[in-house]
Amino acid sequence: MPSFDIISQLNLQEVDNAINQARKEIESRYDFRGSKCEIQWDKKEIIIIGDDDYKMGAIKDILQTKMHRRGIDIRALKFEEPELAGGRLIRQKVKLVQGLEKEVAKDIIKIIKETKLKVQPQMMDEKVRVTSKSIDELQETMSIIKNSTFSVPVQFDNMRA
Repeated sequence: MPSFDIISQLNLQEVDNAINQARKEIESRYDFRGSKCEIQWDKKEIIIIGDDDYKMGAIKDILQTKMHRRGIDIRALKFEEPELAGGRLIRQKVKLVQGLEKEVAKDIIKIIKETKLKVQPQMMDEKVRVTSKSIDELQETMSIIKNSTFSVPVQFDNMRA
């Protein structure tokens, strides 16, 4: 039976490239000379460290711009509340969203069921599998999901006829 998966994944190589570009821009900008601003990344979360609120906002803007230019959806970045670090520095953690959370998966399934198409959505771990006898209905479901907005970016994977 034809099926496809709805997933939320990031290309970690592009994330790495975007972070490296942001680091280079921070090092070369005049307004960051002599500051202790930096971006750290440990493959799971990004940590932004800045001197004050202005520089934190600038680093955040630079990071988002570089991510967008590398084709990474900004909705995949979850900024936590800034906290004070030692020595008058401010630290902010940025989590990378990978996989569909249960609430988002339930929203996707609800939208699919409201269409009254003859498809069966099913939640599987961190993805939603949609099956149907008709490939045309699967493609129509894909277009409906593309036109919907969610809190995370979604992609389609594993299309089987």
